[in-house]
Amino acid sequence: MPIVDILRKNAELYGNDDALVELNYDAEAKKSWSEIELVEPARKFGFRSVITWKQFDDIANRFANYLISIGIKKDDKVAILLMNCIEWLPAYFGVLKTGAWAVPLNYRIPPEEIQYSLEKSEASVLLFGEDTLDRVESIHENLKGIRQFLYTGENKPAFAKDFSSAIIDFDTTDPMIPLTDDDFAAIYFSSGTTGLPKAILHKHRSLSSACVTEQKHHGQTKDDIFLCIPPLYHTGAKMHWFGSFLVGGKGILLRGSKAEWILRAASEEKCSIVWMTVPWVQDVLCLLEDPNFDRSKYDFSHWRMLHIGAQPVPPSLVHRWLKQFPTHQYDTNYGLSESTGPGCVHLGVENINKVGAIGIPGYGWKTKIVDEDGNEVKPGEVGELCVQGPGLMTCYYHDEKATNETLRDGWLFTGDIAKTDEDGFIYLVDRKKNVIIMGGENIYPVQIEDFIMKHPAVKAVGVIGVYHERLGEIPAAIIELKDGCACTEDEMNEFCKALPRYKRPRKIIFAPVPHNPTGKIEKPKLRAMYGGTRVVAKQNEISEIS
Repeated sequence: MPIVDILRKNAELYGNDDALVELNYDAEAKKSWSEIELVEPARKFGFRSVITWKQFDDIANRFANYLISIGIKKDDKVAILLMNCIEWLPAYFGVLKTGAWAVPLNYRIPPEEIQYSLEKSEASVLLFGEDTLDRVESIHENLKGIRQFLYTGENKPAFAKDFSSAIIDFDTTDPMIPLTDDDFAAIYFSSGTTGLPKAILHKHRSLSSACVTEQKHHGQTKDDIFLCIPPLYHTGAKMHWFGSFLVGGKGILLRGSKAEWILRAASEEKCSIVWMTVPWVQDVLCLLEDPNFDRSKYDFSHWRMLHIGAQPVPPSLVHRWLKQFPTHQYDTNYGLSESTGPGCVHLGVENINKVGAIGIPGYGWKTKIVDEDGNEVKPGEVGELCVQGPGLMTCYYHDEKATNETLRDGWLFTGDIAKTDEDGFIYLVDRKKNVIIMGGENIYPVQIEDFIMKHPAVKAVGVIGVYHERLGEIPAAIIELKDGCACTEDEMNEFCKALPRYKRPRKIIFAPVPHNPTGKIEKPKLRAMYGGTRVVAKQNEISEIS
């Protein structure tokens, strides 16, 4: 069914129950205000804003009716360029209720990429906020395809309309535009870690299937409270929330990802399910393990599950977590925006003994691992992971070549190198483009990163290939240490002697490790910074890699 039907159902069954809570602890420190009206009105007290399911649906209907009044129709495109906020999801569903396509954009991208994304998607309306004001202002005259700019926040620019003021006088009656599962719903942009982001087109069928898959995996009930930290423009955040959305559960939208904020939100809001990226888990663990941290001030009794995604998860990180929360269920999820985010592969809460694997095919999904010729490989052999299921994208919008390279005979070729064990569990080896070839030997950086993450002083690590005069390239480890911890190059080289000789990093660099908003290590940035370093060959070095 079209995903907007789920919102209609929630508004009918749970209209007076809280649907969304926005937490902005940064605002708490800067200002306070008395109860004010948002649109419906939201209950807003300082740092905490709340809307019920009826208010959620009413705001979506007002926005839909406003869009229809300015000429937006089925298959038009409306872009959303906002940080997580109480307006985000009602606006998204308002777009879908018109039959138009929602186009969520990364609020951190530079002006030229904002313009590229708007032009690529053919968006005609842009909703943006304070956090992107300067960038949108710098390019708005070039955005000839945008016929209406909408703004939420203070300091509204002259070229835009205020979102709340624009929609407040419109009817809360649902426009009931006829929709089916096969109607197009949204364009999501890839993270762009290998170049300009691709425009990924999904139907309502994909979005609705993500709700079912997520709920089947994690058993959300109406009583569960989901803490959403990642940015909503990304499928990895919204599609995990979809499991709670399906059953009418409350969602907590946290603006920011500081460790103390995450723990405070989980405690005060009585959250039961939290999804985080590896860097956030690392930060939270560092805080929990700090001898000065006073755990008695927090109540984590409602917290039942942690799941991690967006990148390979070091097993050592999970074991550290379970020392802090031994009763927690744990799951890891693998997915791509091309597969409607998480869920095409997941570990499963019952398979904690397989930590290190990304898991087995998700609910309704199939997987296979193939060689360069497309033939399935045997267990233990590496190849490219392919997935097939109800959440596959339709295409890369206006990019037939890239579509044909990625979608073949109903399978999505992910570009990720993986292998299975004897029980059929899938282990992610690395991205196809990240493989380092040293003297003819394939080296997978994730395997080295997982090992280095076991060092007690290491906060994050990214391994890349560095140019080598004789071997072609060698592995270099860029290592970010925890605050207050020290480690020398000699100490790290000694630690890495436990690795097979050919996998040991040949260059150690202590420096910050950049991550994108979804927690993935930005390997292109590391390559740009360090990959051009020339390393002169040593005598007899070929023999050292065996």
